[in-house]
Formats: sequence, C-alpha cells, structure tokens
Amino acid sequence: MEIGIDSFAMLATDPKTGQPQSAADRMESVLAEVELADAVGLDVFGMGEHHRENALDSAPAVILAAAAARTRRIRLTSAVAVISAADPVRVFQEFATLDLISRGRAELVVGRGSFIDAYPLFGYDLRDYDALFVEKLDLLLKLNEAPHIEWQGRFRPPLNGEGVYPRPHQDRLPVWLGVGGTPESFARAGTLGLPLMVAIIGGHFERFRPLVDLYRHAWAAAGHPPAEEKIGVHAMGFVGDTDDAARDAFFPGWQQMMSQAGRERGWLPPSRAQFEAMCGPRGAFLIGSPETVIAKTREASAALGGVSRVTFQMSTAALETEAMRRSIELLGIEVAPSVRRASV
Repeated sequence: MEIGIDSFAMLATDPKTGQPQSAADRMESVLAEVELADAVGLDVFGMGEHHRENALDSAPAVILAAAAARTRRIRLTSAVAVISAADPVRVFQEFATLDLISRGRAELVVGRGSFIDAYPLFGYDLRDYDALFVEKLDLLLKLNEAPHIEWQGRFRPPLNGEGVYPRPHQDRLPVWLGVGGTPESFARAGTLGLPLMVAIIGGHFERFRPLVDLYRHAWAAAGHPPAEEKIGVHAMGFVGDTDDAARDAFFPGWQQMMSQAGRERGWLPPSRAQFEAMCGPRGAFLIGSPETVIAKTREASAALGGVSRVTFQMSTAALETEAMRRSIELLGIEVAPSVRRASV
C-alpha cells in the first residue's frame, strides 16, 4: 500500500489575532511539507484545486513543479484537477511538463471538485455539470495516448491532428478518477479501466464498500486485467505522538474550515463531540497516535476489500507548523512502513 499526503494549501486565520496567514509564508511551508514527505519516504504528495480566498492551490501544476525541484523520489499528483472547468489540452501540457521536470513522477487525479467556484469563473453552465466532465475526460485520455488526434465535442473547438506537446517522460501519465458518492462515477472509472480515488471525509468506510464493489464489477465486465485494478482512499488524517496531541492540533483548523463551508451550505457549525466521534473506532478520520492510525488504516483497507493507496488530508492543521512537521515524520517513519508490511 502507498501512503501519501494531500494538501489544499489552505490559509488559516489565527484565532488570537483574527488575521490570515501570509500567503507567501504559507506557500513556503507547503513546499517544505513536500520536501519533508520526500525525505521520510512517503510515496505521493497531492495538490488540490480550489478557486477560493482561503486556498492557494488554484494552479496545482505550478506548485507541484516547484516541489519537483526540491524532491527526488516522491510522486506528485493533482488531488483533484477540476477537469470539467479546464481545457484538457492545457491540463495535459502542464502535467506532461511536470513529468519532465520530475523525471517521471507526475500523476493526475481528475474529478469535478467539491466546490462549484470554477464553473462560473471559467464561463461554464452548471446545467452541463456531467456532460462537461464526460467530454473533457474523454479528450484528456485520448491526448494521453497520442499527440495527434481527431476529436470534436460540444465545449471546445475540435482538434484536427494538431500536435499536443510536450509528451511526458513516462509512456503515459497515470490518470486516476476522483469520486465522491455517486454510483455512476464509480462505474465509469471501472468501465474506463482507470484507477479509483475515493474521497471519504465523513461517515464510515464500510458505507463505501457497495460503491467500490460496483467499480470492481464494472472493471471486470469491461475485461480489464484484474492485476491492474487500483483503489485509493483520500481521508482526513493526522498523526501525533498521542491521540490527544493529534486531535488537539487538527481540530481548530478543521472546525474553522467546516464552519466556513457550513455558512455557505446551511450546515450547523461542527462540534468537538462530532469531531471526536469521527476520530473514534467507527469514524472515517485517520487521526491519532501512530498505533491508532496504523490500526484504522488497516481497518479502512479491509472494509473496502483492499486498497492500493491512502492519502492523508492534513492541511487544516496549517497553523500548527511544528505539529505538522511531526505528523509528516511519524507518517513516513512509523505509519507507512507498518502499513506496507501488513499489505504485502
């Protein structure tokens, strides 16, 4: 099993001063996090894509390219690239360039995103939500196969064999499909033969087992080789020397983020009790001591019938710089080796 980190390069507000972090300082800390993740042996670092005031990840390929220059081994991926609101030609070119800079360490996780900000920003109608994704994913996958293609769709001018360059260092860019809870998305990934990345940020892991099984059935029905199937999980996660240390470092930023999302979507502010329940044995947060996180990660994999990759979303702890560094160290030095041994 591969273990990694996903970041949204979030800007937190200092509860003591009411002031947000310096954007330049936060960006430097994000790059330091990738560098440390590489040094302690983590497998992958993912950068999200948001177009919001409290996030710095609107151009993930640029951040990942800067990270590529500071790392040597860790794989670098989007998490997710909002392909529906982007030009697949440019997305392919950006990540192919990243792949050259990193000498073959680039990947793409593509999806529709958890916020809708990108759609009006780039002039797209939300009524075309699904059609945009289907068409643009199709174009991206075709570009990944060959530089000269004939293609026509609704939302972009046609391609008539023009060359799309540069080509990546790898034969093809690995493209994962990022999904939430929509059955059609799971089935689509299986039919297309794409690795699956499941965002599980609440509830229980076993609740997603029927959807993961749907992916597996679609994969088999399409005739894809069973050995090539890959399932990943993106979850809220953080490691501390003790359960309490991990939870205390993670909770303030998580509460801040969820309260802001709640104001936009009509949710009640989250409570500490709700957070503790999500950190407990039945919750989907991988937060606690190394021993706790190792056990819950293994349980999550078992609940889903085995997974290939788990990525920890820990950027809500952005203000806790020392705790963040300690979490990455513990994840790489204690959690990842133990989990890998158990999955062999």
